[in-house]
Amino acid sequence: MDPSLLNGGELLMKKVSAVVLAAGHGTRMRSKRAKVLHPVAGRPMLWYVVSVARQITDGHVVVVIGHQADHVQAFLEQSKSEFDPFDIVVQAKQMGTGHAVQQGQAVLMPNGQPVSRNCLIVNGDTPLLTRSTVERLLAQHDETNAVLTILTTDLPDPKGYGRVVRGETGELVKVVEDRDAGPTERAIHEVNAGIYVADSQFLFMALARIQPDNAQREYYLPDLIGLAVTHGGRVTGMKTLENSECLGVNSREHLAAVERVMQQRIRTRWLEQGVTMLDPQTTFIEDRVTVGQDTVLYPGVTLEGQTEIGTDCVIRSSSRVTNSVVGNVVTIEDHSVIDGAMIEEGATVGPFARLRAGSIVRSNAQVGNFVELKNTELGAGSKANHLSYLGDTSVGQRVNIGAGTITCNYDGFRKEHTIIEDEAFIGSDTQLVAPVKVQKGAVVGAGSTITQDVPPDALALSRSQQSNREGWASRRRASYPETPTPSATSKSTPSSRKKKKGSHE
Repeated sequence: MDPSLLNGGELLMKKVSAVVLAAGHGTRMRSKRAKVLHPVAGRPMLWYVVSVARQITDGHVVVVIGHQADHVQAFLEQSKSEFDPFDIVVQAKQMGTGHAVQQGQAVLMPNGQPVSRNCLIVNGDTPLLTRSTVERLLAQHDETNAVLTILTTDLPDPKGYGRVVRGETGELVKVVEDRDAGPTERAIHEVNAGIYVADSQFLFMALARIQPDNAQREYYLPDLIGLAVTHGGRVTGMKTLENSECLGVNSREHLAAVERVMQQRIRTRWLEQGVTMLDPQTTFIEDRVTVGQDTVLYPGVTLEGQTEIGTDCVIRSSSRVTNSVVGNVVTIEDHSVIDGAMIEEGATVGPFARLRAGSIVRSNAQVGNFVELKNTELGAGSKANHLSYLGDTSVGQRVNIGAGTITCNYDGFRKEHTIIEDEAFIGSDTQLVAPVKVQKGAVVGAGSTITQDVPPDALALSRSQQSNREGWASRRRASYPETPTPSATSKSTPSSRKKKKGSHE
């Protein structure tokens, strides 16, 4: 029976549920995209918050959406396997954080009874919040027998944040929003991080009583503090160990600051796992990327998306790898772009190479400078070392692709496939017009345009026969009037030029 189980006639309540607030407009972002969907280290910032909520709760996770609700819901549904189970509720009109939490009452208080003893409330725009901090917050809430516990932090510049006002003995008295704060309150550096743990029964009782007595005429969650004190409940606050965890994203500047912190966390994670970064501050690694031990990342490397890098690899400067799988002992030379490809063990790619979606470089194969592969498999031990394009192509093992080779895969209407079988040799400056097959062991002479299949072990030539006309060049030169070659001493200079008639100094 969900959300509770019966045991001996008694109702067993869950320990904690969570409400994630993701309904805000985010006007200061000046974006067509919902604020909580802006990426941090390759994931929408909402992903980090919902993940933490799901990890620490044994009850419901309710996500409150509003602005661009269809887009936010689509993202959540796409991530269902990671977050499930969770509930989505809509705040049709944004009337403050207190009003947003009220939208989850039907899920968290069915029939007027709470499904969990406590409720965690987190903002969807705080992607740096960690599981350990939330667990400490929950522990303090239980240990102090509080009805409300809030997360706070000290900021050198608290502008934009609600100030935490304490009494003479240090007890929490209230939180005043920045726009409603007076001079004395604005001088306070301890701020509300917008993360709460509340007794569920108290929470929804108090939410029904808060009033929009503020400049924005909104229902504020911090007003719960005053109501708790009035009714004799205990309110506590816990300061974070690192104030970066409390950074909320309200602008592009905030987004950049959060990205910097997240990147440092990710780099530290992989450095501790045995990855070498020659210049960590210029290395960009997204959250879903994995990197094997003893891999070396040179300055300016970017690793994005669902990318897996094996052990003992070398990725040199200014290369970018996105949504790709790279095996062990692979070298990617400078300025290469790998996107949606697979590179097997011992292969070499680059410099200035591009592997596009669907490309596979088999073990010990070589893709050289200014070579592009698209939806192409380059077989084990094969080489395409110079200035070539291979599109929609299957290349067998131990094949040599000469410089300047092009597989002509598009006829203006559809794509066709080229097959080059094992141990074939393709001479330089060859065009293979698909669909065409070069069979095992065949040789294609340099400068050929191949439009028909080449049999096994055959030599294919399609260039015109060479013709030499002896003496032609000298006769050609003699047919033109003799042109004197200017000597170094006869070159005109400003001082030696003759003054033209009618000219002026």
